Amino acid sequence: MELKNSAHADTFPRDHLPPTDQWPDLVLGPPGPHYPERLNCGAELLDATIERFGPDRPVFRTGHGEVWTYRELRDRVDRIAHVLTGELGVVPGNRVLLRGPTTPWLAACWLAVMKAGAVAVTVLAQQRAHELGVMCSIARISHALCDARVLADLEQAEVPGLRITAYGGDGPGDLLNLVKRAPTGRFTAVDTSADDVALIAFTSGTTGRPKGCMHFHRDVLAIADTFARHILKPTPDDVFAGSPPLGFTFGLGGLVIFPLRAGASALLLEQAGPRQLLPALAEHRVSVLFTAPTAYRTMLEELDAHDLGALRRCVSAGENLPAATWRAWEQRTGLRIINGIGATELLHIFISAADEDIRPGTTGRPVPGWQARIVDGQGQPVPDGEPGLLSVRGPVGCRYLADERQREYVRDGWNVTGDTYVRESDGWFRYVARADDMIISAGFNIAGPEVEDALLRHPDVTEAAVVGRPDERRGHVVVAYCVLRPGAARDEGTVALLRDFVKAELVPYKCPREIVFLDALPRTPTGKLQRFRLRELE
Repeated sequence: MELKNSAHADTFPRDHLPPTDQWPDLVLGPPGPHYPERLNCGAELLDATIERFGPDRPVFRTGHGEVWTYRELRDRVDRIAHVLTGELGVVPGNRVLLRGPTTPWLAACWLAVMKAGAVAVTVLAQQRAHELGVMCSIARISHALCDARVLADLEQAEVPGLRITAYGGDGPGDLLNLVKRAPTGRFTAVDTSADDVALIAFTSGTTGRPKGCMHFHRDVLAIADTFARHILKPTPDDVFAGSPPLGFTFGLGGLVIFPLRAGASALLLEQAGPRQLLPALAEHRVSVLFTAPTAYRTMLEELDAHDLGALRRCVSAGENLPAATWRAWEQRTGLRIINGIGATELLHIFISAADEDIRPGTTGRPVPGWQARIVDGQGQPVPDGEPGLLSVRGPVGCRYLADERQREYVRDGWNVTGDTYVRESDGWFRYVARADDMIISAGFNIAGPEVEDALLRHPDVTEAAVVGRPDERRGHVVVAYCVLRPGAARDEGTVALLRDFVKAELVPYKCPREIVFLDALPRTPTGKLQRFRLRELE
């Protein structure tokens, strides 16, 4: 595929795209979306939406009662963009790391980076210094906008040359103070190419080294113009909410891209666990909910105490939705959960179903604009009813940032997701299992080797292996098998010590729920770890 003229002065993102012969085939045009050659998704989501629906509608709400209108959001986004391109010296193509809890200011920073023609790298507020350092190194990040409350780990990462600007603090260099002094005039969005890189989203690989997924300006709009438009069918009066943070593309789509594309609003919650969600859904009359199956199961226990009468759309992704959970939710609420499968590599959901098209126990059918098939290990299609690897293609495709694993994910022009699926004879797709070592727990993807690496950084651990244990509530939980150095106590005190150590190294949800001590790990005669034998124990 030919790449159009880039607006990027910093050419690193384009220079480190995979060779075009390793790209997946794209499905462009009807029934999928088609875009002009010049396109800035920030301007489309904000400026163009205001032109269609007006500036005085609400766009972001908080759990503390704060409400931003589209006019206020555009004013703040444009001022941030002026600061980025002026005082902070950001040029188109620079990578800007965004870090903080889910707030309107984080969303405004993301939109400003888009309009400035830079590349957003949104990470989790909980990620630790080691993780942040790795991602900054891979993406060669030059600037960071970080919530003042979570500065410590980013500063401890000690990334060479990284210019960190806090927001929400009280220093003279705080972004919010810089914004007050910024020009008040409109910021003209950089005239980016539709296939300029807009964002890099990191996903954990099974080797433990995160992979940067590069997505273009048109990709950002494509997920709204496929899944949201055809399956979700939002209206300007909808209020969106959900549990995934903006560091996950599930949350970025559901809480920013989809509502703005529709002229709707979103409730942005800093704490969005199931028990925080329920009262917030009732108080703010939320109509569209994004969360994982685990949350739906948990919320069932306390539904009677909250009025969810405004809720009309419930979306589930991140892990397989059991039919029993779907039926229990429908029985209690009358609402049919929209199940879906997406991937960071493909930005959002590509197989789903809504309303009467839903079949409990299946994921659905390819979203309009997407195609899917089931193949064997050699890439050949398998007959309906037989399990195989899920392969998809559509208007968005996997393009890893300078990563040899591109060849594994994209085969013969198709994106091979690593999921085992069955295609039924009438076209519905049914999930079977993950085809790799990824553990999916409560909707979070956890690479076992990454947790192993963290454990091995503790001086008492000489060997470590991590697997998933089936769990009724969470899908799977993380279990670590460790061999300790001679003399180290194999007791609960050491378990607690190691769990605290991992929590300091990685996002807390990756911490093992259980740690088991062994004399030796099962290995082949050549020394290769046999994780399947540990899974058999589980």
